[in-house]
Amino acid sequence: MIQGEFVIPNKLGLHARASALLVKTASRFASEIRIEREGIEVNGKSIMEIMMLAAGKGSTVVLKVEGPDDAEAFAAIGELIRNGFGEE
Repeated sequence: MIQGEFVIPNKLGLHARASALLVKTASRFASEIRIEREGIEVNGKSIMEIMMLAAGKGSTVVLKVEGPDDAEAFAAIGELIRNGFGEE
C-alpha cells in the first residue's frame, strides 16, 4: 500500500467538478483507492462518497492506494490534487 497526505489547494475544494475528475482518474486504475479526511475514509472511485468528505480549500486528505498499479495511480491522483484539479 502507498499512502500520503495532500492539502486541497483549489478555491472550492472537493466540489462536484473536482470530485468528478478525481473519480475519473481513479477509475482508470485497477488498484483500490481510498481517500481519508478527519478519520472518515471513503472509496476514491465514488463521487458521492468523496463529496461527503466536504474537503474545502486547505483541508488535508490522506490518499491510500493498494493494488497492481498502485504507484501509477498514486502518482496520477497526487498530481491532480497538487495541480488544484486544473482550476485557476
